[in-house]
Amino acid sequence: MEVYGKKVQSRLLLGTAQYPSPAVLKDAITASRTEIITVSLRRETANGSGAGFWDLLKACNCHFLPNTAGCHSVQEAVTTAQMARELFGTDWIKLEVIGHSESLQPDVFGLVEAAKILCADGFKVFPYTTEDLVVGEKLLEAGCEVLMPWGAPIGSGQGLRNPDALRAMRAYFPNIPLIVDAGIGRPSDATRAMELGMDAVLLNTAVAKAGDPVLMAQAMAQAIEAGHNGWVADPMDPRDMAVPSTPILGMAELV
Repeated sequence: MEVYGKKVQSRLLLGTAQYPSPAVLKDAITASRTEIITVSLRRETANGSGAGFWDLLKACNCHFLPNTAGCHSVQEAVTTAQMARELFGTDWIKLEVIGHSESLQPDVFGLVEAAKILCADGFKVFPYTTEDLVVGEKLLEAGCEVLMPWGAPIGSGQGLRNPDALRAMRAYFPNIPLIVDAGIGRPSDATRAMELGMDAVLLNTAVAKAGDPVLMAQAMAQAIEAGHNGWVADPMDPRDMAVPSTPILGMAELV
């Protein structure tokens, strides 16, 4: 997969929040085989623990994708992105502009506005958005080269609430990297997303809050690989009637 000129082997992007310990986080990153990890500016600087957390992340040898998690306005998101660029030394940014405090649904109007500002400022923006095709067009016009539609509300583990809309996005944007972001709960959800033709999956809570985060990270990596291979293999279409796998012609006749 190639995003903003960077080629990566893994199609799993992994978040770094809510893990039971730094050691478990590091082992989960290793087990997932991810090459891109997301990190919040708030997590990095909270409680004076930023230095140790930063050292742990650097030791993972992954590409950093800072995010603007928790931002509810354009100005807040832009300022957070600028601070993250200074801290993490990357112009990649996962852009979140939250519009609804309970569902954490993106404010797509503010998202497009913030994307225009950040793209013009040299950022490589990964926008957390809905499945809306018009919003997707506006984000691409703003300068984004990737779209990140949600599967379900952040941290809900509901899986893909609107697979038909994701399928439509794939058909409408055939050459744009599409990364399902948020809502994945089980490996089967990740496989389903990839079978719809998505290019990658970004997840956090499903791994961090699992009983065994390291094993779950490994399972998610395997599920995503299987789903992608299934999509590339061009699976058969469902049929209304049974079709025998063994032809009748040539079978013995009892008389």
